Amino acid sequence: MKATLVRHPALGVLSGAFAICFSGILYRFAEVSPTTGAFFRCVWALPFLWPLAIWEDRRLGPRPAGLRRAAWVAGAFFAADLVLWHYAIEEVGAGLATVLGNMQVVIVGLLAWALFRERLSRGSLLAIPVAMLGILLISGVLEGGAYGDNPALGAMYGVLTGLAYSGFLLALRRGSDPRRVAGPLFEATLASMVFVVPIGLVLGNLDFTPPLEATLWLIVLALTSQVVGWLLISVSLARLPTALTSVLLTVQPLLSVLFAAWLVDERPSPLQLVGAAAILVGLIIASVGRGEKRSVTLEPLTEH
Repeated sequence: MKATLVRHPALGVLSGAFAICFSGILYRFAEVSPTTGAFFRCVWALPFLWPLAIWEDRRLGPRPAGLRRAAWVAGAFFAADLVLWHYAIEEVGAGLATVLGNMQVVIVGLLAWALFRERLSRGSLLAIPVAMLGILLISGVLEGGAYGDNPALGAMYGVLTGLAYSGFLLALRRGSDPRRVAGPLFEATLASMVFVVPIGLVLGNLDFTPPLEATLWLIVLALTSQVVGWLLISVSLARLPTALTSVLLTVQPLLSVLFAAWLVDERPSPLQLVGAAAILVGLIIASVGRGEKRSVTLEPLTEH
């Protein structure tokens, strides 16, 4: 498998994007609360990530303390990201919420400039108004028949999801080691599980004993998205040009919209679909505009 990914990294990215595109749909199938879904997505991923992390540490040595601290900070952001994203799904559907969550590709450039004084690319600047137009259209404020229980609230949750996910990427970047994939992912997933608990207790909707059917869907969610999808994409990213990566990863939110329409009968309005397309165009502009300056943890890594 690893040799195949080395020879055909684009196949790894596409396979990972395909696995992750079902995340929101699987969450909807589970029919659990936002915090319950976030908690058990992490819980069921840990038994599979743990042996990979151990193997990685034996091969490369123990993870440095700085890398472990960064993973825990990243995990706190990822906990917020998952909970916010699940709330976005509740309000505007799995497909559109996934498109909105991928706003991190635009947001992370702005945060890197604001926090670390990194140069903001022309692509990032051009992408901002395009993405903002997309958010406006998805929110439904310009029409009366927009899809979703509360599309405006869903759009807000979606933007906050992108902010949280940007914090996750930036935290991992500060202590990154391109040779390590499983270890930081295991640590961040463990941290996310821990941090979701107080969030769930405060909100009062964390269920530690979901029904069996829900549990089975959450196990599938953990394996496909948190384990297989993430690892496939992370291993393959460093071997591809940034521009190609950006185009390939755009497949994930696009497939999420299509499969959500097919599997859970989501029907965004024409204006909302135009908004989703605008955000996807913005993601490509922002990512390609960064040129070939690379950072494995800050690549346009797909959500969720």
